[in-house]
Amino acid sequence: MQSRKKLRYIFLIYWFLLTYIVACLIWWFIILYNQNQQMTDLKLQQLHPGTASYHEKVSDIKEAEKRKTAQYIGEGVIFFLLIMAGAIFVYRAVRRQLKISHEQQNFMIAITHELKTPIAIAKLNVETLQKRKLDEVQQLRLIYNTLQEVNRLNSLCNNMLLSSQMEAGGYIVTDEHINMGVLVNNCINDFKNRFPNKNFVSFIENEAFVKGDHLLLEMAVNNLIDNAIKYTPKETNITINLSKNSNSETVLQVKDEGKGIADIEKGKVFDKFYRVGNAATKSSKGTGLGLYLTKRIVKQHNGNIFLTDNKPSGIIFTITFPLIKN
Repeated sequence: MQSRKKLRYIFLIYWFLLTYIVACLIWWFIILYNQNQQMTDLKLQQLHPGTASYHEKVSDIKEAEKRKTAQYIGEGVIFFLLIMAGAIFVYRAVRRQLKISHEQQNFMIAITHELKTPIAIAKLNVETLQKRKLDEVQQLRLIYNTLQEVNRLNSLCNNMLLSSQMEAGGYIVTDEHINMGVLVNNCINDFKNRFPNKNFVSFIENEAFVKGDHLLLEMAVNNLIDNAIKYTPKETNITINLSKNSNSETVLQVKDEGKGIADIEKGKVFDKFYRVGNAATKSSKGTGLGLYLTKRIVKQHNGNIFLTDNKPSGIIFTITFPLIKN
């Protein structure tokens, strides 16, 4: 509430100052215009009607008055446009900065929760193993759950590190011939081991080669599958398709059967730190980096990514890469 109040005061002062500057500009124009007219009247009064060049001098004085008026109008319009351009630039910059600040604040809240939860679970599991005598099945279950949380932490750290490296230009992208069929199958098998309660359906074409960085492409695929897992209810399918189309492209589709995404939010899901809806933000895991990174990775590999509705419910994320011959 305090930040919103402060924001209102800032924008109130901003609009007051802008209005004051524009009012001053108009006031100075009126003063100069009146002064120009007074000077013209004074010059006309000093002329003698009986002189031979009277009419010519009157015409010159009137012409000079028009030129001065046109000068004042021109200068006023230019100053007004400069002021408005500066005002719009400042307004947009402040709005953008406030939006980034708000997103970073939400990110810090999300990342704190994302870090604390697996650490707390892993700590509890290890303490349970340490303090209690459990049978082998219970021990294996606790160890498995701990590894799950460690993997979650590892994925989160990888996304954060890669995001900062890519933005700083510190990550060097390698060019390899990669069999996307093998890569996607490996990702699916990893998720099957980590989430045995989820239903994975896959149709993978094995001979689909692309040129790119193995680590980045693997992370892009993992992020899409992980996103589908977050928003897919139990006992519904997560479908992963990999194929080649007639446009010499490798096409990867990841489909979920969740609630879907509202049309107004579809254009924002790839923005950094953005997470869908308030309710979804509170109930689902994530930091808003996964899809942002995925889009950057896809663009870096000369590919395209888009999303469509999965009828009757859910979302389909589609990635296309230029196909290469092995």
